[in-house]
Amino acid sequence: MTNPFPLLSSSFPSAVFFFLIASLFTPTASKIHNYFERPSSLSVEDASSTAISSPDNSFTCGFHEVGSNAYVFGIWFTHSINKTIVWTANRDKLVNGHGSRISLRGDGAMVLTDVDGTIVWETNTSSTDARRAELLNSGNLVLKDPHGKILWQSFDFPTDTLLPSQRFTKGKKLTSSLRKGGYASGYFSFYFDNDNVLKLIYDGPEISSLYWPDPGLSIFDNGRTNYNSSRIAVLDEMGWFLSSDQFNFRASDMGLGIKRRLTMDYDGNLRLYSLNNKTRQWMVTWEALSQPCDIHGVCGKYGVCVYGPEPRCSCPPGYEVSDPSDWNQGCKPRFNKTCSNFKDVKFVELVHTDFYGFDLNYSTSITFEACRELCLGDCRCEAFSYRLTGAGLCFTKSALFNGYHSPAFPGSIYLTLPATVEKTSAHTIFNATDLICNSRDAEIVQNYTSMYLLSGKRVKWVYLYSFAAAIGGIEIFILLVGWLLFGRQGLPDTIEDGYRAIISQFRRFSYSELKSATGNFREELGKGGSGAVYRGVLSDERVVAVKRLGDAFQGEEEFWAEVSIIGKINHMNLVRMWGFCSQGRHRLLVYEYIENRSLDGHLFSKKVIGWKERFKVAVGTAKALAYLHHECLEWVIHCDVKPENILLDGDYEPKVADFGLAKLAQRGGAGSEFTRIRGTKGYMAPEWALNLPITAKVDVYSYGVVILEMVRGIRLSNWVGDNAEEQEAELTRFVRTVKRKIQSGEDWVEDVVDPRLEGQFDKSQAATLVATGLSCIEEDRHKRPAMASVVQVLVESENEN
Repeated sequence: MTNPFPLLSSSFPSAVFFFLIASLFTPTASKIHNYFERPSSLSVEDASSTAISSPDNSFTCGFHEVGSNAYVFGIWFTHSINKTIVWTANRDKLVNGHGSRISLRGDGAMVLTDVDGTIVWETNTSSTDARRAELLNSGNLVLKDPHGKILWQSFDFPTDTLLPSQRFTKGKKLTSSLRKGGYASGYFSFYFDNDNVLKLIYDGPEISSLYWPDPGLSIFDNGRTNYNSSRIAVLDEMGWFLSSDQFNFRASDMGLGIKRRLTMDYDGNLRLYSLNNKTRQWMVTWEALSQPCDIHGVCGKYGVCVYGPEPRCSCPPGYEVSDPSDWNQGCKPRFNKTCSNFKDVKFVELVHTDFYGFDLNYSTSITFEACRELCLGDCRCEAFSYRLTGAGLCFTKSALFNGYHSPAFPGSIYLTLPATVEKTSAHTIFNATDLICNSRDAEIVQNYTSMYLLSGKRVKWVYLYSFAAAIGGIEIFILLVGWLLFGRQGLPDTIEDGYRAIISQFRRFSYSELKSATGNFREELGKGGSGAVYRGVLSDERVVAVKRLGDAFQGEEEFWAEVSIIGKINHMNLVRMWGFCSQGRHRLLVYEYIENRSLDGHLFSKKVIGWKERFKVAVGTAKALAYLHHECLEWVIHCDVKPENILLDGDYEPKVADFGLAKLAQRGGAGSEFTRIRGTKGYMAPEWALNLPITAKVDVYSYGVVILEMVRGIRLSNWVGDNAEEQEAELTRFVRTVKRKIQSGEDWVEDVVDPRLEGQFDKSQAATLVATGLSCIEEDRHKRPAMASVVQVLVESENEN
């Protein structure tokens, strides 16, 4: 059966490429050719004497040894040192050095088989008139019919490299290798996001985190635009890179006649390389990030990226490296921390250091002592950040990822350590001259105290720090001058008190205004764990939905700051927040009114919603969550995705509601109602019950349950029951039935789709939704896809029909 969820299978594009390349080889050839005709095959034993070359001999295609008795089938630059590979068919499924074979079969498909005959990779050209495979001067491997028409090309399935004239479009992705000199897929990717903008993202074992362009700025502040209906980019022969989102750059050695490649490197940076014909070495002629420590994930959990002067990884006091050969594994604590021993803790300061994201709390105009008490009052708090900007900014952290040390950072991170851990200086400054960021062959220094300069060695960095501070001062001066000349509209979002510069439609209401608009909260639209929602009409005649929050939402200034940030979030599939009220004990949020109410009323009632509308809801909801996870700041995790929080407008376009409420609810501290409203039983991911760190993958799980319910048309979550086993039974039974039918090869789709549709649905889309849902509800969160990947899969399925 055809895989209904191909984009989540790393072997799919590799397989297609591998078969195409295989067709370039003849089993009896003893010299270089630039084509390969069917039916022929090539064994890996003949690879040393047989290969396919482009007509100008710039590129070569064949078997390449990557380890002891391990081979990939790929394309490489002929004249570069060490055969720089630009594409591989089987990067994640290596083949044996004996008995493996690449074949161009009589049915037109190219197939790579391992020593035991198992198929490792194949093209999608079976039952076609594919007769010949050629390697072009561009480095593109193509499969042609007798008339010269291209039926398949390697340019459609990039691995980690983009070549000149190779079009980069939606659905395509450059994925880094896992380590330097390796070929297996890593955690960094370059792709077009669902908002039509080129992005760099770290999608690691524990978190997914967007880091380029600057996630703290809007699309337009980053110099991009999403006002286009296409996603296309290309690197031309001159060294120009042009993209539909207006991201353009050029090589520093721009001109014709130079071999170039754009590569997503193993360390998370996107770089353009030019080949020096004399030395046969590559030179970097452009890179996306000039500051490597801005790349998320390079040092793993608890790890800190430090410039010393080269970017290097280090572990903070009380922690040690998890795996000396792989910094993706980060650091591990040398102590056991539980809520029971949380009271007996101390704080260790790391100056000019921060960890991006995972904020439990964000407070402004707060003293250092109060910030410290916020952390002490919540046993989930791993550390708190306090910034000396004059605004008294406090961030408490539930997890420590994306750590970096920079003299320009105006604050410190304060780690919570058990009091029994060996005392460390209260003003720790990183040296970290021993560990190279993301390097798999770096020397690991076991004497952790030597990573921090506490004596005379610190002096040699004073000049560098002073210089950096001077440059930072100049930049701040320029920003202030620009603000004075051009007004507050241009003030960057990163200015600490910028949250008060709200867009014109977002405003602060008085309690009396909203009481009057709702007729003293007369017409209730719905009620949930966070509060009740009422219909209202504002003085300007706009119809609104007013959510009256419970007692967990306290702290007027903190509430002000948080909803101001939420109010700036704007996506067509998110309910728009128009304002709020924070007066005395009253906490209210004002949203746009959505006329068709919530999805549960259309899905679980006698009124049957059609398949076209269901699939539209699935796609739109996925886009909304992908936006929250990848485009917005990292803390925007919904935590309560369910049909009741998916509203439908007049055209059945979905609008996700209640995003950001989980973040707001934590303002009440450890005794707040966060545990009560953090999710709905039946839609909650297993990690909630296991007390694991909460990441965006909890939303992925909930989304999976929702789309399976949309396919089946019933409550698989059984959320209204009281017995936990009963609640899980329906979903468990459904998953077990579907998997059994798939494995048996039965025509299962019609058996699992809502019978009320009477067969009026798209079979391919239904299979895609089921496969996506099953992938999303994997118990192991690391196996669940990112929402950006889900969007790609569903949009591809949508476009095919």
